[in-house]
Amino acid sequence: MAALLIPWRNRGMRTRLGCLSHKSDSYNDFTAILPDKPNRALKRLSTEEATRWADSFDVLLSHKYGLAAFRAFLKTEFSEENLEFWLACEDFKKTRSAAKLASKAQRIFEEFIDVQAPREVNIDFQTRELTRRNMQEPSLSCFDQAQGKVHSLMEKDSYPRLTFPYEAGEAPQPYQLSDQR
Repeated sequence: MAALLIPWRNRGMRTRLGCLSHKSDSYNDFTAILPDKPNRALKRLSTEEATRWADSFDVLLSHKYGLAAFRAFLKTEFSEENLEFWLACEDFKKTRSAAKLASKAQRIFEEFIDVQAPREVNIDFQTRELTRRNMQEPSLSCFDQAQGKVHSLMEKDSYPRLTFPYEAGEAPQPYQLSDQR
C-alpha cells in the first residue's frame, strides 16, 4: 500500500485538530499558525498540496497546514517539543535586535536545551554542551547544531509515521491521521 498524504474532511477530525487553533501552554510565541476557522480553510487544501508533504519533510514544514498536521501528530506521540524547539530556532534566526538576541537565546535554552528543561529536547551530550558554550556569546547561529539534530530526529523518526492512508489509484476518502508503528 502506498501511503500518501491527503486532506482530511471528516467530522471526527474536527475534535482531534481543534487543539490547533489554541495556543500551547508553553512557548506560545511559536504556536499560533491556524486561522480561527481551520476546518473551512482545510477544505480548500488540494490533494496535490497535501501529497507534496509526503515527498519532502521540508515541504511539510514550509506549509502551514502541513505544519499543523505534523504538530497534531507529534502531540499524539508526546514529542511536540521537538517541533516547538525547531520553530523557536527559526523565529530566533529572524531576530535583528542585538538587545533581544541574548534574552531570546536564554529563553530558548532554558525551555528546550538545559538539563531538566520543561520541554527538553532529546539531543546528545556533546551538542548540549556546545550549545551551552554558544550561550556565552549568543549569535543567530548558536542553536544551529541542536536544531539540525532535532530536525534530523523528526525527519527520520516521526515524519515517516505521519501518514494519511491512501491506496495509489483510489479516489481520496475521508481518513483520519494514522500513526503506523
